[in-house]
Amino acid sequence: MSATIISGKEVSAQLRAQMAEEVRHIYEEGHGNKNFCPPGLAVIQVGQDPASSIYVSNKKKACEQVGIVSFGYALEETASQEELIDLIEELNHDPHVHGILCQLPLPAHIDEFSVICAIAPEKDVDGFHPVNKGLLAIGRECLVSCTPLGCLALLKNQGIQISGKRCVVIGRSNIVGKPVSQLMLAENATVTIAHSRTEDLPAVCREADILIAAIGKAGFVTKDFIKPGAVVIDVGINRGADGKVHGDVDFEGACEIASAITPVPGGVGPMTITMLLQNTLHAYRILTGRQ
Repeated sequence: MSATIISGKEVSAQLRAQMAEEVRHIYEEGHGNKNFCPPGLAVIQVGQDPASSIYVSNKKKACEQVGIVSFGYALEETASQEELIDLIEELNHDPHVHGILCQLPLPAHIDEFSVICAIAPEKDVDGFHPVNKGLLAIGRECLVSCTPLGCLALLKNQGIQISGKRCVVIGRSNIVGKPVSQLMLAENATVTIAHSRTEDLPAVCREADILIAAIGKAGFVTKDFIKPGAVVIDVGINRGADGKVHGDVDFEGACEIASAITPVPGGVGPMTITMLLQNTLHAYRILTGRQ
């Protein structure tokens, strides 16, 4: 069997084109209205971590691509937690800002959870606020973490049936594992969350019609973990000794047995920022009464 490659780049490009068209209509409707505010995303970075700087730059470029206004806030590495939360409070009440993202990780002297909780849930486009986490758990409308949302969008774009299927998620993180499990459950999949303490992990994974790997170990999932014909979503991003990015799945081996698979890079990765844009538009619609 030769697996179909699910291209996150292609799906992301399609979704961004749709969003750009929606934003264009928003600008047309607002033309001549002095109170008009276009969709706006505020991105806060504390310090100058090189990887974070790249992520922030990519988010700014993505906003420009679809017409979302981006507001950048760069704080010194030594900025206090109080300074950061004060800035977030200002943005919570700024009508020009519809989404707020604080780039993680934060310096050690700042409590990450307190910062996440300071962001207004309706502007929490990262989907990390406990209110949004709770709403997701009980099946209510909310802003959902971008990477899990991207996994679901890829499956739906490919027309892959989820309802009634067995889904195994390897990983139980608050950022990916738990929320993607809840999304799949909401789509009527039968979901198993597996992790490092799961007994006979390969056997559990072989039960999956849809296998989602988010464990953070390069090449950990071999073809022995995969049921013939299963769909494999590889969330892993691991920098190898060769300097290249590798997924959690042994891609070549998995392609021999899976029916479809996401590559790394070029699979789930491009979808994450695209879902951030989608969340910002979703927040904009709600905050401006468009939905």
